[in-house]
This record gives sequence, structure tokens and C-alpha cells, in this order.
Amino acid sequence: MSRAYVVVTPARDEERTIAFTIESMLRQTVRPLRWVIVNDGSTDRTREIVEAHLAANPWIEVVDRVNRGHRALGGGVVDTFNEGFARVADLPWHYVVKLDADLSFDARYFEHLLDRFDADPALGMASGKTFLIQGGRKSIEWCHDDHVRGPAKMYRRACFEAIGGLEARRGWDMIDETRAQMLGWTTKSFLDYELIHHRPIDARQSNVLRSRFDMGALYWFLGYHWLYHAVRSARSAVQDFPIVVGGLALFAGYVWAALARRERYDADYVAFVQKSQLARFNWRHLMAFVRAQGAENR
Repeated sequence: MSRAYVVVTPARDEERTIAFTIESMLRQTVRPLRWVIVNDGSTDRTREIVEAHLAANPWIEVVDRVNRGHRALGGGVVDTFNEGFARVADLPWHYVVKLDADLSFDARYFEHLLDRFDADPALGMASGKTFLIQGGRKSIEWCHDDHVRGPAKMYRRACFEAIGGLEARRGWDMIDETRAQMLGWTTKSFLDYELIHHRPIDARQSNVLRSRFDMGALYWFLGYHWLYHAVRSARSAVQDFPIVVGGLALFAGYVWAALARRERYDADYVAFVQKSQLARFNWRHLMAFVRAQGAENR
């Protein structure tokens, strides 16, 4: 089975972190056919850092986009990804990776992930779990095992094409996996494969609480069941940045959208999401959460 894969990295003002990602990619035991880094209008040294590695590594390419003047969530990230993907679409790839420029990972990360795809023909998208290191302590950015976080997503070609690529809107990294699951694909994030996230999710937003509130409203749109979201918000209040108030803002955004009777995704999608979420209230998922907390101390 072919292991040919391509990687696309949207990057905007990543001078503090992109060197970690470059170092990790250079060490991979199985390298991609091409790694396209899309410089999304950076005003710092992002391009300079990337450019220093181009001559010695012809499999790395940088593409420049015009500076739009601000960091764009959701649709802007997908538009940037798509511009890079267009540069590799005609290559003989079997997997495509959307990889952020603020991660570091083991030299055998992609080798091990490809092993998982080889072992399970139904696996449509996958990644490792993301961890933060703050104050010398490692903590997991918790997500359930069926969720593949946006910072690092590897797609099997057949799955990527079946879902029609990525939808250019905030929540794309939940829409893609739900669509895949509805089509019978398995999606998975593996605790054994660590991705060190050098910046907390939402940490670069100018107004973090507003971002969390908007995320709560997004969860309403995406069909989250109220009970699941309540538990999700409580867990976030304890573990996610910013502690306590972030979780409250997440819950408030959902409640506001519900009371305002904001629109939701299509009915079949919402029904699938809610059925899947309620099915996670079981012993197996609780044990998965407990194991994840134990991984913080490894």
C-alpha cells in the first residue's frame, strides 16, 4: 500500500514557533512528497525562517499570499490551505495533511500514523493528541478519541475526496469528520502519538473570551446536544485556557444561540451529532479520559 503523502501548512506570523515544526519535519523517518508552507501575509520573520531551509530541502516549498491585514479564523484558514493544496493536488499522493506551524513531534510520527492507516482501511482521518507544556508541566488539550483536532489532520485520499475537501467556515474541523463518519469512515486521534502544541488554542485571539463565546454559538450551529455541551463546558472551565471564565463563555455562547433560535446545520447532520454525543456517556469514554490525564505525567 502506498505511503505517499503531502503536507500543507497555513502560516501567519509564526516566527516564534515555526522552527519547531520545521525541525520535526526534517527529522521524519518517512518524509512527504511535498511540504507546502503557505505564508499568509506574515509581517514577521516567518518567511525568512522557512527560506533558510529551502535550498537543502527541495521537497519544501513556500507560497506567499497577500496580507489581508488580520488573522482569519475558519474560512481564512481553509482558503489558505486550499491555495497550498492546489500546488500538490496533481502529485501521486494517497494522504494529505493539514499541519499548523506551532507543533513539534517525534521523528517517527508520520511513520506510526501511516501504520495505523495501513492497519485499518476504514480509517479516513487521524492524528495524535495535542499537549501543552507550561511552567514545566505537560497537559493534554483534551478531545474525545473520535475527534481529530484542526492543528494536525491526516486524511486518506478516498475520504478527503468523499467529503468534498474542507468547508471554508469556522468549525471546518468538526464538519469534515462528521461528514466522514456519516459516510462510514472512522476518525481517530491517538494518545500514543504526542503533538506538542507551542501555543494554546485561542491564545492568539485579541479577545479570547469573545472567541470562546463565539465557539459556544458555533457548537449550537453544529448541533451539539445541550447535555453534552454542558459537560464539555464544565470540563473546559477546569482544564482549558483561560481557566474557569473560558468554560463559562463557551456555555454562554451556546445558550445565547439557543435562546435566539439561531440556525443549525442540516437536520440529518444534527441528528447524527447528537446521537453520537449521547453515546459517549459510557464507561469506555470515561476510561479514555482518565488515561489521557495519566498521559500528562509520562
